[in-house]
Amino acid sequence: MSNGTPLGDFLRARREALKPHDVGLPEHGRRRVPGLRREEVAMLAGVSSDYYIRLEQGRESSPSPQVLDAVAQALKLDAEATDHLNRLCLTASQRPRDWGETDVSGQLLQLMDGWDHTPAFVVGPALDIMAGNSLATALHSGFDQFDNLARMVFVDPAGREFYQEWERAAHSCVAEIRAAYGHDPESARIAEVVGELSAQSEKFAGIWQLHDVKGKSQEGKHLKHPQVGDLHIKFAAFTVNGAPHQQLVVYQAEPASPTAAAFERLRAMATRPKQAQATVPDLAVNER
Repeated sequence: MSNGTPLGDFLRARREALKPHDVGLPEHGRRRVPGLRREEVAMLAGVSSDYYIRLEQGRESSPSPQVLDAVAQALKLDAEATDHLNRLCLTASQRPRDWGETDVSGQLLQLMDGWDHTPAFVVGPALDIMAGNSLATALHSGFDQFDNLARMVFVDPAGREFYQEWERAAHSCVAEIRAAYGHDPESARIAEVVGELSAQSEKFAGIWQLHDVKGKSQEGKHLKHPQVGDLHIKFAAFTVNGAPHQQLVVYQAEPASPTAAAFERLRAMATRPKQAQATVPDLAVNER
């Protein structure tokens, strides 16, 4: 994924994303490097240039919390990016030992299956779909496979039509994988997904190099299903107790809304036998 260290790559990317005027420094003449110079970050953080260079080059393995806070402030990192920075400095022995893939618990599967009116699914650190209820499967039926959210966004042709705010979805997917990468930089599965998507999508590769970090949170989404049309949904994600690497993703519709009615049509489609579904006419309607 990189020839540098995870910490060095992150610091370099965030340094290059800043301009001198972003941090109150004058900008004179043409600069040979994008963004801030290492010496400028060192000055802003109150550390020596040599120390910061060693940090970015991976030759300083145990910076103090005070130094990391100072560097985070110099680079104008938000809370999530600062947490990511601190995680990248952890040694292998300091990282949680239960971050690897495990099966989804039977209780969680039973809970999701009981949600007849709510699409719900579980994703892993690399955004692999680990489990989903029938409505979630019906919601994503326009895709080649309901297997990995990042692949569906960047590689599957259906992604551009399904995600009506595609750029937002694309940046969100990559930032979420980055956040998971901070918890487990040695993850073979994350490396595999990043490698495959980088080879198949220049857009993914470019966004990955930005090193933006953001976990899933509550927000709205505008989706478009090939049969039931526009969907304006509420979205929430929850960490699974006992499996902190898993997240339960839940989509909800406003009661008595066009999206709620569309979910009902999806539910009817999901419960029909496959042979019967093949003869169902296009149910898309323009509801507002």
